[in-house]
Amino acid sequence: MMAVGSAFVPAFPTVTISISSCRTAFAPVCSSQKAALRCSTSLSMTESDFASAMPPKPEIPMKEKLQQTSKEYAESIRSNLGEGVDAPAELLALEAIDKDANEETCAARIYELMIEQGMLYDQDPETGTLTLTDYDIPSNLDIPEVKKEFSYLYTYGMNLIKSGLINIDTMKEIVKDRLIARTGLSPEEFDEWLGY
Repeated sequence: MMAVGSAFVPAFPTVTISISSCRTAFAPVCSSQKAALRCSTSLSMTESDFASAMPPKPEIPMKEKLQQTSKEYAESIRSNLGEGVDAPAELLALEAIDKDANEETCAARIYELMIEQGMLYDQDPETGTLTLTDYDIPSNLDIPEVKKEFSYLYTYGMNLIKSGLINIDTMKEIVKDRLIARTGLSPEEFDEWLGY
């Protein structure tokens, strides 16, 4: 169990280096020792640094972002399945999403697969290979890593609601059927266990 923590997470960080941040490197030229030089200009090119000179990236519609994430996540899971490990039904459902699927459908299928990945598989930390787990969740609720995994997945789902990608009724069903049911707790006990 607990394969989500090191799972595929699409991230495309933007690194911006501003020329104005290099201004301090030239400060000695303008020191009091060189007052006669009258350093009246400084390297202030923030208005024309490289990042601001570039045209803005085209905004990709959320539906396209989710469809791309769905495809990449499904490919990642499929490529990491260990030898002889069958693909879960949730992977097949994610792969079956067509171009007409709405944002909620894409987000729900991604979330369902995330839960199943965390609950059904162990992931080798070196290779990323997913193998079926035989972990007994209800007997191990007092282990911090178990609670942390459930908390991560639960919080992720709540953030999907806040972002408007999944409605609350859909999320309740997913959480009840895929997270709470695995613990043997009632919904109220589950919330209390996680500290909500």
